[in-house]
Amino acid sequence: MFNHVQLDREVPKLQQLNENGTRYYVTPEGNKYPSITTVLAAYNIGYIMEWRKRVGEEVANKISQKASGRGTRIHTLCEQYIDNKVPAFKSPLDQELFNKFKPTLHRINNVYAQELRMYSDHLRIAGTVDCVAEFDGVLSVIDFKTAKRLKNKEDIENYFMQCSAYAIMFEEQFKIPVAQTVVAIAVDDEEPQVFVERRNTHVKRLMYFRDLYERKSGLVVASAV
Repeated sequence: MFNHVQLDREVPKLQQLNENGTRYYVTPEGNKYPSITTVLAAYNIGYIMEWRKRVGEEVANKISQKASGRGTRIHTLCEQYIDNKVPAFKSPLDQELFNKFKPTLHRINNVYAQELRMYSDHLRIAGTVDCVAEFDGVLSVIDFKTAKRLKNKEDIENYFMQCSAYAIMFEEQFKIPVAQTVVAIAVDDEEPQVFVERRNTHVKRLMYFRDLYERKSGLVVASAV
């Protein structure tokens, strides 16, 4: 059984907007902030465009939809399990992948949040964190990913930056420092990968991509109402 920690306040409700394929969140003060995934989209856009050109748009769309669906299902199973519920499997393949991932989940306890929408006025970014909990006894932002093959640390810096953003949002909202981030990846036909990082290691690069996004989009933080 996973222990859940009751936070002393709630994050103000955020309205989610989708404009021209871009996701934004509107804060109670009326500020419209882009999602962290939107801000970091520039990280590997060149690689993605080359890949789509190489395999063709139709094939690329099918692969992306399949990967997205699998990722969403595994996220849901992890959330159910950490909520002390019986996971609702939709396919034997999902069950097999999840069962290999369970020992990684057992390194988690004292759960502060799951699927929580947050924002940061300092970063001018918003998003939904997978999990904030202790991992091996250390309070961490934990991000669950899926992959068809093993990842190199150098190729997933965007994951680390995303986690750093969530850690800053959480501290800003709840005044609870989160110095560690964890990226846990369920990999087809392989053992799970776990990458543990210090939050501050990736903040400088995060700010670079935040500034890059704001310059390219011409985004001005202003009331959306």
